[in-house]
Order: sequence, then structure tokens, then C-alpha cells
Amino acid sequence: MKNFQNKAELSTYIGVLKANGSTIGFVPTMGALHQGHLSLVNNGLSENDLVVVSIFVNPTQFDNKEDLVKYPRTLEEDISLLKTVSSDRIIVYSPTVDDIYGNHIESRTFTFDGLEHEMEGAFRKGHFDGVGTIVKRLFEIVNPDRAYFGEKDFQQLQIIRKLVELHQLPVEIIGCPIHRAADGLAMSSRNARLSSEHRIVSPFIYKTLIAAKTQFGTKSAQAVTEWVNKEFKNQPLFELEYFIIADISTLKPVKRKSTKKSYRAFIAVYAGDIRLIDNIALN
Repeated sequence: MKNFQNKAELSTYIGVLKANGSTIGFVPTMGALHQGHLSLVNNGLSENDLVVVSIFVNPTQFDNKEDLVKYPRTLEEDISLLKTVSSDRIIVYSPTVDDIYGNHIESRTFTFDGLEHEMEGAFRKGHFDGVGTIVKRLFEIVNPDRAYFGEKDFQQLQIIRKLVELHQLPVEIIGCPIHRAADGLAMSSRNARLSSEHRIVSPFIYKTLIAAKTQFGTKSAQAVTEWVNKEFKNQPLFELEYFIIADISTLKPVKRKSTKKSYRAFIAVYAGDIRLIDNIALN
């Protein structure tokens, strides 16, 4: 398995592959890989000749510097896990911060037609500027035909689609279903940091989302939201940061339901100092 740490060498190598007719899939990650990442890689391998997996903890998308320091970095284990999927059709790109940013580590400022101001954007200042900066740079380096993103970060997925549209980038964005543990917890690299006590009760998040979906069939968005807030007040191990029912196109909170629109419920929860997010399609 080839592992590049230099963007120029990777771009040259991919250029030769594409000149010879190979199609390239791309799965950008921050490492600490798990089965959710592998599901994205498998989707990529099913539709492309090769898949590039980037492993890079991007400093510009962390509003909480302590979270950046604590984020797990497990490159050797990540490469070993990828080899269980394929040893010859996966290319790893694990750059240093200098290789990506040089001496100037900062985000560009992006606008995404307002998508960046909702939910995560409201609670994590500058986050989507960091996401837009790194994803655009990675697309320029890798030059993929298709890129794969999980729906767990649904807002990020919509923003990347908007990034591609606004900047006319030649890549197809593929959204992939949320990969869950057997008990329903959405797969996340942060799950490894959960205490045993928090891990035991963590299925509560998904069970609450499923119940909210059922209620949304007959109740207003406000009534469902009030119910979820009450449920979390009765669960002392979690602190609910937000629960929002939003239009999937604009990501704006719904005020009055319409049968002509599609909605998702989005949630962010603190389990101690670990922040977990999840979402579910409602109709």
C-alpha cells in the first residue's frame, strides 16, 4: 500500500494513473479509522479503480483547541485497517501540516448560501471555513472523480456539495448512509474516548431520534423538539447542546411542516467532554 506524505508526489502519481484511464475515488478522513470509514472506502472501490484515503487532522476546523490536541492520531493502525480492505487498490495520503498549509495555517473565508450559519455553524465558530479550506485543497491535490462522505455529518455533506457547485469543481459528491454500532450509536472516531458509563447509555441518542421520527408523523416540529429536550433533562449523563428539525435543502429550522419538503432531525450531545452528533431522515 502506497503512503504519500508529499502533495506534489501524490499529484504526479495520480496524474499518471488518470492518464492511463484509471478512475479515482476519494475518502477524506482525520484518521482514527473505524468501520464507518471502511464502508465509505468500500463504496469508493465499488465505483472506481482506486481509492485515495487522506489521513490528516486539520487544525483549522477545530474551534476547541483542546479537542484538536486530544484528537486521536493512529496512522499505523489506520493503515493496517485499510489493508484488510485492499492492499493494492488504496492509496494513503498522510501529509504534515506544513505540506498542506506551509507556514500560513489559516482558513479561507467561505459562503455557502447560508448553510454555514445553521446548527454546527452556529455552535462552532469558523468550523466550516476550515472544512471548506481543507476539502478544496484536497480536491485540488487528489483530483478525484468521486468523493465519499458519510451522512452522519449531513450538514458538512450539504456544504461540500455547495462548495463543488459554487467553485465548479470537477468531482462528484457521493453521500453514504450512517454506519452504526449494533446498539445504534453512530460510528465516530470520538467514540473511543467515551467512558464505559457513557458508552453503555449512548444508544439513548439514536433511540430518541427514532422516537422523534415517529412523533413527527403526527405532531408539530415544536412539540417534538420540546419532547426531546424533556427526555434529555431526564438523562443526567448527557447534556443536550441542540436538537433541531430542519429542511434538508436550506438546513433552516422548520416552522410549519410541508408535504413538499424533506426534513431531518439533527442532534448534538455532550457525554462528559466528548461531543457526539447524529441525525435522522424524518420523511
